[in-house]
Amino acid sequence: MNLAMDGYCDPAFAPVRAAFASNFERFPELGAAVCVAVRGRVVVDLWAGFRDAARTAPWRDDTIVNVFSATKGAVALCAHALAERGALDLGAPVAASWPEFAAAGKGRVLVAQLLDHSAGLPALRAEPPEGALYDWQAMTAALAAEEPFWEPGARHGYHAVTFGFLVGEVIRRASGRRVGAFLREAVASPLGLDVHIGTGAEHDGRIAEVPPTIASPSGLGGAFAASFRDPASLTSMAFTRPRDLAAPGFVNTARARRAEIPALNGHANARALARMYGALANGGALADTARVLSPEVIESALAERSRGPDAVLLAESRFSLGFMLPSALRPFGRGPRTFGHPGAGGALGFADPDAGLGFGYTPNQTIASGDGGDPRWPALIDAVYACL
Repeated sequence: MNLAMDGYCDPAFAPVRAAFASNFERFPELGAAVCVAVRGRVVVDLWAGFRDAARTAPWRDDTIVNVFSATKGAVALCAHALAERGALDLGAPVAASWPEFAAAGKGRVLVAQLLDHSAGLPALRAEPPEGALYDWQAMTAALAAEEPFWEPGARHGYHAVTFGFLVGEVIRRASGRRVGAFLREAVASPLGLDVHIGTGAEHDGRIAEVPPTIASPSGLGGAFAASFRDPASLTSMAFTRPRDLAAPGFVNTARARRAEIPALNGHANARALARMYGALANGGALADTARVLSPEVIESALAERSRGPDAVLLAESRFSLGFMLPSALRPFGRGPRTFGHPGAGGALGFADPDAGLGFGYTPNQTIASGDGGDPRWPALIDAVYACL
């Protein structure tokens, strides 16, 4: 394959460039970008391939793509930014700012329990009407009325879709702004990030297409796959409700791009993820940016809160306050304090504070993966750490 690659790579990180190129040979990669920031300096910023399935539109410097659940890391950062400002108490009941949420015995559920996936609200029992995914009021009202699937705090389970509406509504109540607007103000602008939750029409020409046949998370194996196929299971409900999620290629539609679905429709590039996590790995700022979080808040944000059997993913998972932590299910990074978030399409962003490292990888071609994460990650991550 004659791969056209563009961007920058510090000669000391040439193995990362080689690993990135090798992934296009070893896997059915379509288009992708990888970026690495070390001690506040970008040392790798590469892109290659195509942003459309027809292979007619080359991936460019300004290409962005749906990063699916990697969006959750940006949402978590917004919550911590509000906490740092004193506008949001993560240890307070959700109902303190969202009174309707107290319904169905949820009066004592804490904001922190939304962030660490222990709130017991990974799904809606009743199938919402068509179009609910794009209706903020409908989704937040349904979640406010929902009864937890387990005693909040007693266990945890990945809130695959509901996380964004739950945490996003808390952000809205605390800041007076929707999560997309607050992200721009508190995170994207200070750090100079090309990251969006809800994209305007002006971005359509640079958004990479995600082939519709790869939008499902059902590539996970074993117990997860079996449970996912059972529409009555908690796993299936968590990933397939509202039904709009099942529409072929929904992420490529203007409706999905314009909407704010903060658990899964953020659009970004690898540079944005690497810079965001690079700031968090270096005390809350890069050399050319404003500070978005203090070192003390970052330490609180990365501390493990949930660990063990996941009620939704049906394997062991680990979470801090809004960030995923490495596990056998989703291994990434090498340091003991690594934190970040992967996405169903293969996107990955993480910070390793001990190495001063921020990493971002954004493909548009999903490759089915089970325990062990996306098969394209290991070569890239191993190469990065070998160069430190």
